[in-house]
Amino acid sequence: MTTDLQTIRNNNERLQDVKRYIRDHINEPLTREVLAAVAGFSVPHFHRIFTLGIGENISEYVRGVRLERAGRKLRMGAVDITEVALAAGYETHAAFSKAFKQQYGLSPSEFRGLDCRTATRILTKG
Repeated sequence: MTTDLQTIRNNNERLQDVKRYIRDHINEPLTREVLAAVAGFSVPHFHRIFTLGIGENISEYVRGVRLERAGRKLRMGAVDITEVALAAGYETHAAFSKAFKQQYGLSPSEFRGLDCRTATRILTKG
């Protein structure tokens, strides 16, 4: 039983390291291989542990972090949505708008028109 608890704690610490790495390197390619190496797991084991521990797969998590960052840029007054979209890793304004609306229920233009408090509340809910 103690070993199981230690394993769970160890896995949680590794997942926190991966989440921190993602936030620190969000502008870089974040492949499963790189993130598995950060965690010290094989790719298949990392995928299982991450999905189980976080509740979503790695690509969903990374997309969410990138969209949250994009939302913060929009909230802070980023003028060009296309630039925000490109910085978030989307090739087109349309693809970004679709993903943003799916995540937050508003288009980037609608989101940008919100007051700061409302926008922040939406970003923190995800």
